[in-house]
Amino acid sequence: MFAVLALVSGVAHAADRVAYANATLDIEPGARSAALGSSSIAVDGDYLALVSNPQQLAGVDYTWVSFSHTAYFEDTQYDFASVVVPLGAGQGLGVALSRFGADDIPYIREGENVPLGTYYNTLAIADYVLSVSWGRRIFDRLELGLSFHGLYRDMDQTGWGFRGDAGVRFRAVDSLYLSGLLKGWTSSATSWESGEFEYSSPEFYLAASYKLPVNYLYGSLGLYWQGAGLFHREARDLDLDTDESAGGRLWEDPFDWLSGGRGGLEFNFDFGLSLRAGLSSFTTWQSVTAGAGIVVASFLKIDYAFESHPVLSPVHRVSISVSPYLFSHSKPEGHLTPADAAKSVLAEEPEEVPAEELAREEAPAEKASVPEEQRQENAVPAEQEAQEMAPAGGMYWEE
Repeated sequence: MFAVLALVSGVAHAADRVAYANATLDIEPGARSAALGSSSIAVDGDYLALVSNPQQLAGVDYTWVSFSHTAYFEDTQYDFASVVVPLGAGQGLGVALSRFGADDIPYIREGENVPLGTYYNTLAIADYVLSVSWGRRIFDRLELGLSFHGLYRDMDQTGWGFRGDAGVRFRAVDSLYLSGLLKGWTSSATSWESGEFEYSSPEFYLAASYKLPVNYLYGSLGLYWQGAGLFHREARDLDLDTDESAGGRLWEDPFDWLSGGRGGLEFNFDFGLSLRAGLSSFTTWQSVTAGAGIVVASFLKIDYAFESHPVLSPVHRVSISVSPYLFSHSKPEGHLTPADAAKSVLAEEPEEVPAEELAREEAPAEKASVPEEQRQENAVPAEQEAQEMAPAGGMYWEE
């Protein structure tokens, strides 16, 4: 017993509490969410955002395979791939694999002379992440999600990391959704080869989304917002020229907390084109984001995002999603998009019938109630009827 207590106390003493442990997990991989200011917790249907939005798996209808590529400065690259599969009505599973790193970095060993020309030794550094996510609809308005992430770091020394997240989404009214993410409910921990142990405490985020139809422009408009962390102070200034940090907690300074959020706008045309814009930080206009998406076919979607930064170089992201099932099968007839559903409802509504047509439709019933002998007596000869129907000065032709 004494040995166990000594071991626990030793680990606790060696653990260092840091900010943003396993920070690679916080990078936005999907081009759609990135174009919306990286408000990925509020975005539904972006299966490259499983790291921050596992609850969206409750709405998976088909299998989707998604890829994204991002090129940063100094040849640093971020590649991400995910697969989502439905597990029945209101339930889905997702698996993602990513690599963030740089290759062909020149280095000189200690004691070696500087080589001539470009004959340098090179090395590569990278973070590899494997994520497993699950989502399920509990009630008609409530969806839950869980995700677990494992990280392997290959740098000057190797390291291992782990984090578990939990998400929730609730449909408040009509198309208004409220979402939340408890990031690192297991804590976000990293263990290094040197024996150093680092961790970050859990954090909770709120988000919201709202969609409304715009029939005049043949599409719909989506609004997305994601707030800053509720539990802790964060350095949310993107201006790296100063050491000042902004970001009071909600109960300390509500306005400052709101300014630390992010958000975006998305307009979806009925023919498959989407236009997007956003801010990855409300504290500066230099964090503007933009992008577009196109549904090439029912089984193929392509997205692009541009992200600016007040100091660093702009970032371009490209992502693609493919559905193997929809590639070989067409969507069931009962599966309609919201726009198609609205059109079908309008088509089924009965049109207003003029009073004259109603009178003509009722006439046969009245005629049937008259005895046959009386109808024959009141019948008008065909020649007389033709003369009456012929226009004045015109000609009546009868075959």
